[in-house]
Amino acid sequence: MKTTAVILAAGQGTRMKSKLPKVLHKALGKPMVQWVIDCLSQAGVHNKIAVLGHGGAQVEPVIAGQAAIVYQTEQLGTGHAVIQAAPVLPADNDCVLVICGDTPLLRAQTIQQLIAMHQAERNAVTLLTAHADNPTGYGRIVRQGQQIAAIVEQKDADEAQKLIQEINTGTYCFDQNFLLQYLSALDTNNAQKEYYLTDLIKIANQHGLPVGGFVLEDFSESLGVNNRIQLSQAEAVLRKRKCEEVMLAGVTLIDPAATYIGADVVIGNDTVIYPNVVLEGQTVIGSDNVIGMNCRFMDSTIGDGNDIQSTVIVESTVGNDCKIGPMAYLRPGTVLADNVKIGDFVEVKKSQVGEGSKIPHLSYVGDSVVGSGVNIGCGTITCNYDGVHKYQTTIKDGAFIGSNTNLVAPVTVEENAFIGAGSTITRDVPDSALAVTRADLRIKENWRKRNK
Repeated sequence: MKTTAVILAAGQGTRMKSKLPKVLHKALGKPMVQWVIDCLSQAGVHNKIAVLGHGGAQVEPVIAGQAAIVYQTEQLGTGHAVIQAAPVLPADNDCVLVICGDTPLLRAQTIQQLIAMHQAERNAVTLLTAHADNPTGYGRIVRQGQQIAAIVEQKDADEAQKLIQEINTGTYCFDQNFLLQYLSALDTNNAQKEYYLTDLIKIANQHGLPVGGFVLEDFSESLGVNNRIQLSQAEAVLRKRKCEEVMLAGVTLIDPAATYIGADVVIGNDTVIYPNVVLEGQTVIGSDNVIGMNCRFMDSTIGDGNDIQSTVIVESTVGNDCKIGPMAYLRPGTVLADNVKIGDFVEVKKSQVGEGSKIPHLSYVGDSVVGSGVNIGCGTITCNYDGVHKYQTTIKDGAFIGSNTNLVAPVTVEENAFIGAGSTITRDVPDSALAVTRADLRIKENWRKRNK
């Protein structure tokens, strides 16, 4: 069965109180509409049509190349949104899956099961339903045997119908021939003056066509997001799922409730992660690492066997068996080789640091190439910016940089050179040379008494 998904993403989302279209609000670091698109792809639904409206110019570049795009210039209901998508449905398509762009918790397996039931039962419509402990506010599913006879909204339900716990989630499978035949029968004869997609259930029943329902096992999957509170609730569910995923893959989380792992983060087995760690974006972490408290990594690659404490790493690469932190900051473009030490209060920016080199504490290294076996003493600064341009500092293998050194770029320190503490280096230092720049020490006896 060939299936096309129609993603409803035109709503304004006024309850979000935001300039950003609702479907672009992020849960676990990924826009809600992207969660829906990824879920569909994982379920094998590769043909997608997104119906955009409010803020469509912002949504379109996010989903470009992942779905065909149509516009609902007036938001006149869910039925009206599907009417906009109807002209671009493939002629050879069998099933039309209608799904909301603000449902980030749906799983691919659920979509597959819904489509499978729809196909097996040859339904005109198959609804995704769920059982709610408190169904207040949801449309109730009224069944006659297995047939879904109606969806009754809360305001229209009688006392008996209000007791029904099976609710409509807003996700549907339609037989395409049925859908295209009866979309034109929808009207706005209701309080909201909108075209309701749910009216097709009534139409199917009027024509004696089968309408089925696949019941979710996990009610949380059905949750849509209409405000920031619900967004945080969805985030909590996704965080829990991700933490369970990595733990089952062999990662130790000391406190999963205090660990934030983004949707696309990959972590190798036998890595141990302490509380208050945030891992975001396309971060990849190898095996056998210890990630201490209060670390934050974004779009970075971390090798194996590293010990990293209270450190921020952004768009950088760390090799194997490095020791980093506490309170270190690796800024974009940093590349550390194996066995590198980056100590406390060290900032490294757009620099390469060779194997076995050490920057133990209180230093800034920017726009630099540091060789292997280099020792950079406390308080060293690469002066890479003259107020207009940035320049490179090169420190070659085996060099020793004394404490409190200023390296004024562009400058090169050759192999095995030695810089005396407190020096300001403005010229290249030859291989194995000693470079020292210090003013003469002058002592004036009893100066303070005379100048009280």
